[in-house]
Amino acid sequence: MTTPLIEDSRAFPAVPPSDLDEPQKITANDWDAFQAVERMTDHWDRPGWAPGHRAYYWMLTFPDQRELIDQARWCQRALADLGMDEVPHDGLHITMNKIGSCADVNHRTVDVLAHLADGTLGSRFELRAEPMAGSKGAIRFSVTPWTQLVELHAALHRAGRDAGVPGGRPSSLFRPHLGILYNNRERRAAPVIDAVSDLRNRPSVTLPIKQVDMVELRREERAYRWNVLHSLALSDR
Repeated sequence: MTTPLIEDSRAFPAVPPSDLDEPQKITANDWDAFQAVERMTDHWDRPGWAPGHRAYYWMLTFPDQRELIDQARWCQRALADLGMDEVPHDGLHITMNKIGSCADVNHRTVDVLAHLADGTLGSRFELRAEPMAGSKGAIRFSVTPWTQLVELHAALHRAGRDAGVPGGRPSSLFRPHLGILYNNRERRAAPVIDAVSDLRNRPSVTLPIKQVDMVELRREERAYRWNVLHSLALSDR
């Protein structure tokens, strides 16, 4: 059974969509939440990211998805006047679960975690990067559907619990998205929302999800970079 998502102000959107598999309801929910934002915040002004900080995460990455890369670049160029920080074409990702800070989790533990998770993560599936929306700190594609993403998140969370890692937010607060621009200063949201609204007729992009990556994540300048430690294949059944 899929973990139920709950309303919580720590998540964005705070209210989850009413249907996790209906694209129109997911994208409308994302867009309604973004339209309600009055001021955008600096994405990089986040607690816990002191200089040199590194952390382990589970991610879905898309280094070879040319259609997604081309779509992201087109949208980034169209929004260049906003002066936001672009996600590099080889940095497009969906964050799944936080595992823990590298200061708190040793290499042996992450290897044990990968072993525990391997073979427990379910089958391959497809996502779609849908019309654009945003949050208080970023511009991003909505992704649909959510059910298998939530189930994957829950499986990774269980493996983390069994391995004894600190972990991140529970699956009930998971709100998947795929960012393309990070906001880098305080500003009024209305002009950003207006600019993004002009791009919401772009076609969606299909994304085959065949594996999940365990990464060691860091910041370089105003971008996220990572080293892949383990890539776990999803079942082909």
